[in-house]
Parts: sequence; structure tokens; C-alpha cells
Amino acid sequence: MNTSSSNTPIRKWFIQQSLDHARRTIIISVIATLIMGSGLQFFVIDDDMMKMLPKNLESRIAWDMVQEEFGSTEVMFISFGRTGQTIFSPDAFAALWDISVKLEALQEIEEVQSLSMITRMDNDGGFMEIDDLQPNRELTDDEVQKIKLYLEKIPNVKNRFVSQNGDYLLAMVQPFENIGLDHVRNKLVTVVDPILKEYDVHYGGSAYVTGSIPGMIRDDVKSLMKAGLIIMVVILLLNLRSIPGVAMVIMVIGLSLFAMMGFLGWVYRFTGSDRFLFTLVNTSMPIILLTIANSDGVHVVTKFFREMRLKEDVRTAVETTMNSLLVPIFLTSITTIAAFLTMTLSPLEPMIGYGIAISAGITWAWLLSSFMLPAVISLKKWDLESKAFSEPSAFEKIIDRLGRVVLTHPKYIFSLGLIMVMVGVLGFFKVTVDVNLAHFFKPGTEIRDSMDFMDHEMTGTMDVRARVEGDMKNPNALNDIVALQEFMEKNEKISLSYSIADVVKQMHRTVMDDNPIFETIPESREKVNNLFTMYSMSGDPEDFSSMVDYDYNVGLITALSKIMSTEEIFSYVRKVNNYIHKKLKSDLKIHVTGMIVVFRDMVLMIIKSSALSIVFSLIVIGIISAIFFKRLLWGFLAVVPLSSAVILNFGLMGHFNITLNHITAILSSIIIGVGVDFAVHYIAQFRRLSRTVNENKLSREVMDDVGYPIILDAGSNMGFGALLFSAFLPIQYIGGLMVFAMISTSLGTLTILSALTELLKKRLING
Repeated sequence: MNTSSSNTPIRKWFIQQSLDHARRTIIISVIATLIMGSGLQFFVIDDDMMKMLPKNLESRIAWDMVQEEFGSTEVMFISFGRTGQTIFSPDAFAALWDISVKLEALQEIEEVQSLSMITRMDNDGGFMEIDDLQPNRELTDDEVQKIKLYLEKIPNVKNRFVSQNGDYLLAMVQPFENIGLDHVRNKLVTVVDPILKEYDVHYGGSAYVTGSIPGMIRDDVKSLMKAGLIIMVVILLLNLRSIPGVAMVIMVIGLSLFAMMGFLGWVYRFTGSDRFLFTLVNTSMPIILLTIANSDGVHVVTKFFREMRLKEDVRTAVETTMNSLLVPIFLTSITTIAAFLTMTLSPLEPMIGYGIAISAGITWAWLLSSFMLPAVISLKKWDLESKAFSEPSAFEKIIDRLGRVVLTHPKYIFSLGLIMVMVGVLGFFKVTVDVNLAHFFKPGTEIRDSMDFMDHEMTGTMDVRARVEGDMKNPNALNDIVALQEFMEKNEKISLSYSIADVVKQMHRTVMDDNPIFETIPESREKVNNLFTMYSMSGDPEDFSSMVDYDYNVGLITALSKIMSTEEIFSYVRKVNNYIHKKLKSDLKIHVTGMIVVFRDMVLMIIKSSALSIVFSLIVIGIISAIFFKRLLWGFLAVVPLSSAVILNFGLMGHFNITLNHITAILSSIIIGVGVDFAVHYIAQFRRLSRTVNENKLSREVMDDVGYPIILDAGSNMGFGALLFSAFLPIQYIGGLMVFAMISTSLGTLTILSALTELLKKRLING
């Protein structure tokens, strides 16, 4: 494609639509955007992490089977009491009764486990007597003390529901499957808070945190995004010094975002696919599109202002501007879209939707920048005496000085860039992966304090589940389960575990005159079966539904854990699986799952997908640029600043101990999205001007032409450093890394790429 001629039919047609049919172009653009944006009515936010995972993932398969057989195993924890005061009081048990009964009555709640809801086993003349541990709401002090004495005999039960110091009680709430956890969480708090207003209350559990995070992050990011937008507008105003000019840039951003979110709604409406739900992973999507749309708008407006100083005629300035920018804006859009579409190769459903939706947003930003924006500019009556046209801005002066330094000492600048990249490479190998939910919150925040409390005072709120397939009445199988539980509990982070085997041991002890010596698995299947028969005479076999299925062919081991780091989860699951494969004496089939295992798998898949996306994106961008600019060397140069910025970004994370998780991993997309814009604009202008500008002045002309919009674009986007003040650590990291990404991609283009093109100038011009 000839990038120097303004006579190409397509380019002429674009410019004619904007200049000769300006009002029609604006009306059509607005109507099309409203139609696309109206899809917001079908826009769905979903916090179910299971929908993110491929259905053939082992931990997902085991999880789905557990959910199908035992109901939802996602649990919310409620702990209440007063530090230093015994919780064994009639008032506390009355409050526990109230929250248990009221929560279980909710249509969203499948089961509540608490001391008010469980049974006790007693020996009555050689028979097993089953009764409620708390028979009614109102208890006397003596009745409470009897409950306490009974629990002393069964530490496994006591430790599940009473704090180490005996000053807090715990209730476990199990929501029904397929109900939004944010909805359940809000309903739970509404019921519980009024009842427990006299106590210190702590909420926890992965389900509670999962239900809390989306809303909290949305509220937090919403306020911080407003602050970021204000900073962006201020920086644009200080440099453009034109309210209409800034308004036009914001117009492109706002309409692009509106269209993208509407597109996500429309596609979900017509396909019903989970990949087009808006999940926690998608929270970075608006920020990424905002930076890309801002880049398109800033390049057009700043170029127009520059041409107006020279031409002093609006139509001529717009025509020259679009003649210069239509090709690079198209190319940056195509390369960025291609980069994001590599996400469709991801095994994760939301990542596929992410790539498609943001590509639609980028397409809309390109159309608005190429049609609507120049049309709006052409209709505005501009004051040529204003400072926007008569005086250079602060950033233009900075570019002037930077250009002198870079182009006077290109070898030194390039060498300095290489040294920085090498420093980044060293930090790259220090990057660690962490999916610890507690590390999403700063110490001192309500959820972090509650999670720490649950870890230190209670049993912890994370869980590891083992689905056990086999004869649950076979003594050999039950003894294997006991041995596996003992092995699982050897880890200091595992507080306790429970299964149907614990129930069998308790029943055996009860019928043997409550003698602790007989807290074992009976020797024969017949004796085990007799215990269940005796239980059914005065109790309900459904009491075991959370531990064994109706036919006693599938059991569930639940191990409650304090919060583990990712490395600890890896190590723990590996050791448990090794034990299962090597030490079992029966023919049990056991699969390890649980929220921390599933969450680990999800995040690792996101990180792997993001890494592959980065590699494929760089390759695709290089190939498209090489084809478009008709030289492999240009394709290589297009990805040099991008590659450097990616290495520096992850190197910075390693040096400053910023962990890699599913949120920070996607940040690399910002670098790809913005970095390719900067590089392509620089290369396109270099090629265009090389045909008309003297070789000795070429690099300086290119720097003056594209350096200002690049710096202004990066500077205005750095307003989103406001995210540094988020209550969520990953969002803080996004704020800090976004600032760094803007600096690294812009300076990488204006230093490393600029120095390289200067050093290779003769070869690039004559090739």
C-alpha cells in the first residue's frame, strides 16, 4: 500500500465522508453506536469461577461430581463472640439458633451447619440414642454446660464449631448451586447482622469472599476510574489547551466503551455462551480499551492542531491530518485486534469472550476516529489566535529536548535501553505466582482481618475436598479414608478433616459404652452396616448427606485449611496425590478437588493463556507489520519496543515482589494494545516523511510529528495511577504497572526505536 499518496480511492472516500458529508457521518455514527450500546440491557455480570474453567479439567470434573452428589460445597462462614469471654452461654446459643433457623429458611440456602443444627449420639442401655445437640432455642446454664461436656469428648466436632479459646461460635452456610454468590452474600449479611449486633462478627470462606469481591472491586474501581478520568482530562487540557479538543477525545473514548459493553450484551443475548459473561477477569477490559481509544483520539487531535498552525485552514488541516493518519490508525487497529484475537486460542471461556469483545471495541474506536472525529473537527469554528495553535505545549517542549538527546547520541541511548532490558530479564526470573485470596486485600481491611481471624482462632476457611469412590461400608475402605485424613492433617495449615469414617468411629464408640478405646472402624462390613441401622432407628440417615451418598458408594472428605500460598497448594496437592497412588490398601478411587485447587488451576490457565497470547501477539504484529510495510526489518522494529516493555514490566514485578495472578497477568494486554500504537505510528510517519524530507532532518521531523501525541497519550493514561489507592492489592498493582507500562512503551518507542531507526537510517530509506 502506498502510504505517501493521498489519491488512493479508499483514503479519498474516508476523507470525503468526513468533510463533504460531515453531518450525515456524525448522525450515522451516533445511531450505530446507540444501537450497539443498547445491548447493555442484556449485559450480565457473573462471579461463578466454575464457568471460566474448561469442562474437561480434572479438578473441574471432580468438583462437578461433588456438586452433583453432595450439593453445593461452597461454604460461607459466620463466626461471632466476644474476645476473652466464654461463648458457652444461653444468650449465645439463642443467637446461634436464630441465625441457623432464619438462614436455613432462605430459599437461597441449602443447608446450615452449626451446633444448633447437628445431632448428638448417646448410649442408652446399650442402644444408640440420637437427639438434637441443642433441642430448643432457650437453654439453661446447666444445659449449655452439658453441651460443652459432650463436645469435649468429640474434639473433631468441637474444633469445627468453637474457637480455640472457647470465645467464638461458628456456623457454616451452604448456598444452593447456580445462585449468584454476591446475592447470597448480601442476603446472609442482611439476616445475620441485626441478630448478632451485640457480638463481634467475622465472615469468611471462599464463597463469601467470591461473593464480596466483584461488587467491592466494581465500587472501588468505579470511584478510582472517575479520579483517573479527571486526571486524564486535566493533563489533556493543560497540553491541548482546548476544551473542544479534549471533549472530542473523550467522545471517542466514551462511545467506544459504550459500544463494546453493548456488544458483549448483544452477543450473550444471541449465543447464551458463558464466554460472554462479564467476570472478574474482564474488569481490566474497559481500562485497556480506554487507553487504545485515547491513543486514536489524541493522535488525530494533536496532528490537526499541528497542521492548523501551518495551514490556517480547517478543511486543509483535516484533510492533511487524515491523509497522514488513516493508514497508521488502521494498521494499529488491525495489529491490536489480531493480538487480542489470539485469546480465542485460550482454553478458558471468558478469555475467548474477552478477546472478541475488546476487538469489537477497538474496531469501533477505529471507525469513530476515522469517520466521526474528523467530521466533528471540520464543523467546529476554531480560533487560530488561541494558545492551542499559537504556542507549543509543555509536552511539545519536552519532546524537543528529548529528540535532541536521542538523535545526537543514538548509540548511547540504544545501549542504555539494552542495559534496562537486561535488568528486566534478571527480574523476570524472580516473578512468582500467587492465588492467595487473602493477598487481594490490604491488612486492616474488613475481609482481610476476618480471614486472618478465621485462620488464627478458628479452623480456617479454605477447603480441600477428596471425592472417594468405593464401598463406604467396607472396613478396609474406611480405614484407608482414616489414614488419608491423618496424612492430610500432618500439614500444619490443615486444621482438621472430617468424613463418614469419623461418624462410623463415633457410632462404634457410642454403642461400646462410650469407651474411647473403641473409637475405631469395626472389623467387618456387617458391623459397620449394623451401626448405620441402629442410627436410623432414632436418627435420620440424611444427617450424613454431606459426607456420603444415598447408596454409600461415594464419600466426601473435607479438610479445612488456613490460607495457603500457591507454592504450598502445589506442594500439598502433589503430596496428597502421591499418597493416594502409593499408600492405599483398598481399591478406592480418589480425586482431590476443592476451591483452592480449582482456583489454582484457573489462575494458572489464565497465566499460561496470557503468556501464549503475548508470544503469539508479538509474532502476529511482527508479521502484519512486515507484510504491510513490505520489509521484514520493519516487522522486527515494530515489536522491539513492545518486547522491551513486556520484559521490563515483568522484570519490575520480579524485582518488587509483585506476584502474578489472574488480574496482573492480563495487564500485559495494555502493553500490547498501547505499545503497538506507538511503534506503528512512528514507523508509518518515518516511511511517509522519508519520501519528502531530507535524510539529515528525517528523524527529527518524525520525532516532532509523532513524539508529542505519543507522550500526551501516555501522560494522560497515567492518570489511572489513581488505582494505586485501591483497597485491593491487585488493583493497586495494575495502577502502578499501568503507569510503568505507559512510560516503558512511550519511551521505548521514542528512545530505543528512534535510536535504532537513526542508526539504520540509510538502510531503511534505500531498502
